[in-house]
Amino acid sequence: MAVWYMLTLVGADKPGIVANITDALYKTDCNLGEASMNCLGDNFTIMVMVSSDKKSVDIEQAIQPICEKMSLRYHLDSIDGKLHNHHDADTIVTVSGADHAGIVAKVTTALFEAGLNIIDLSSEVAGTEEKPIYIMQIEGQAKKGLEPITEAIDAFKNENIDVRVKSIETLIG
Repeated sequence: MAVWYMLTLVGADKPGIVANITDALYKTDCNLGEASMNCLGDNFTIMVMVSSDKKSVDIEQAIQPICEKMSLRYHLDSIDGKLHNHHDADTIVTVSGADHAGIVAKVTTALFEAGLNIIDLSSEVAGTEEKPIYIMQIEGQAKKGLEPITEAIDAFKNENIDVRVKSIETLIG
């Protein structure tokens, strides 16, 4: 019986990480579920759901040589697969402002307290080293509606942080 695992890898960005890791998993009779693979700065990270009849030690043995060769660190955990059990976002929040300590914590705490269940958050640092700008895009479910979220973000206007909230209409057909 197949078991689900969450495989997390991180290391310096190099060509071939995705190809080598997914090929090793394929050759070990693993099936891939949902995945997130991103460059963050000069680093590359993979989070992928892996289903297999193999034991975790077999999967680790398959990826270990690649991880050593490419200087990747990995972690493998047993999980509940639960594919097709998605939380569809109904709200998108875009944040931009001068980068400073606490911007992510302050904004996400205010959104949480206003009833936003964060499903996805991506961010980047733009601008220059002297004048960095932090940009976040947050998708989530507004459990209490948009009004509390809109009220919560008003406080950030005094901190030179631009926060915009829009509802997302998901078409399911």
